[in-house]
Amino acid sequence: MNAIASLQGPLFVSWQMTRDCDLACLHCCTDSAPGLGLADELSAEEALQLADAIIAADIPYVMLCGGEPLRVPYFLAVAEKLGRAGVHLKIETNGQRLTAAVVARLAALPIRSIQISLDADSQEVYQRQRPGASLAKVHTACRLVRAAGLPLEVTFAPTRMNIHEAEAVIARARQLGAFRFNSGKLMRIGRAARLWGKIALSREAEDRFRSLLDSEAAAIDGAMEICHIPFTVAAGLRQSLTTPPAILLVLPNGTVKVAAAVRYLCGDLRRMTLGQIWDNYRAAWNNDAVIAAVRRAVADEESQASANQWLSIPNGGVEQCVT
Repeated sequence: MNAIASLQGPLFVSWQMTRDCDLACLHCCTDSAPGLGLADELSAEEALQLADAIIAADIPYVMLCGGEPLRVPYFLAVAEKLGRAGVHLKIETNGQRLTAAVVARLAALPIRSIQISLDADSQEVYQRQRPGASLAKVHTACRLVRAAGLPLEVTFAPTRMNIHEAEAVIARARQLGAFRFNSGKLMRIGRAARLWGKIALSREAEDRFRSLLDSEAAAIDGAMEICHIPFTVAAGLRQSLTTPPAILLVLPNGTVKVAAAVRYLCGDLRRMTLGQIWDNYRAAWNNDAVIAAVRRAVADEESQASANQWLSIPNGGVEQCVT
């Protein structure tokens, strides 16, 4: 019996609130871009109902992400409803819209971390990977987070364009006061999959990058954790086969995925309760089709490219939904 079998609900909900974003980053695994929110994304009323359901289920930890969650008009209403009920929050943002006023409101909530993408140490490289983005805005956002006493987490997406600045970005993250630096191999999903030949690291560059992270992690000075294990999606999925995580991944339209790198949905919040979806999720890790899909994703990285073409689990009670 795996560990989740005895749990009455998930320990963590990763909620992708929208596909809309300020940017169309080359490495994006969700195909997010300006004006490209899904046509059937949850309304404000539905999102607040989901927040109520999370609170009622006593789920302790939620990540609000996207796309760019700060483009969602009801983002703060959802964050405040959850936070005021004692749910701990992680906010994942590109930093382009994180103002002092927003940070002040978040500072009143139980924030586990504000995770900001920092993919370069020069504007030239940053805007090459994130067209239209301002590195200065990101640095300002990081400083605002720390000035408010909130925990800052930095994430770095390694590509051929920015890998030469990786060491400088780690140093910058320390200088900005981040408590954690997150990285690892790119997910071969969405826009990243389509541009893989242009952006993916060579095996040699990937090995050098992992060695850099290992070295930085070994030289712990107590100020910043280097978080890079598991380094690949495949390694994470392999671990999930034996110990499935107690996580629900909620998509912008309220459907719920079994795992980011596989196609299968285990529920639809417009038609099912969180409890029913949790039961489906636990059952999914014993479903032959799901297990086969996970093993394919482990064995063949290219198969992960179809992960955004969602499918129902056979006999899983969810109508097919493809995007």
